[in-house]
Amino acid sequence: MAALLPTDPGTGDRCERPWGWYENLASGEGYLVKRLWIAPGRRISLQRHHHRSEHWVIVGGGGTVEIDGNERAVRTGDALLVPLGAVHRASAAGDGLAIVEVQRGEQLREDDIERLADDYGRLEASAPARGGEGPPR
Repeated sequence: MAALLPTDPGTGDRCERPWGWYENLASGEGYLVKRLWIAPGRRISLQRHHHRSEHWVIVGGGGTVEIDGNERAVRTGDALLVPLGAVHRASAAGDGLAIVEVQRGEQLREDDIERLADDYGRLEASAPARGGEGPPR
């Protein structure tokens, strides 16, 4: 079975990011499936989510993944769980890194990203989504 590569057309609208791109593949009650492509030598922000867990399956390339301070090398075929609230990051090696991500939770929104470190200057643009909570008083 061939790996999903960044040249595959996919089925969703591609959202470009400084590290590569992602596209939504499927969604339903309580889940969202995405495909991410992290370009060679790039990485996503060090982040956590307050409303979702994620299951990652590496479908192409390789690199490293950090989850709650534990770093490990990953390659095609590996599967990982990113628990709700876990601090995590994925980094691509020389061939890039393709991930199919299954998000599970009650709120599956792009603004549920709390960035803790970012190579692309997006820390201030990151605001954790905390449901109906208002600003601190």
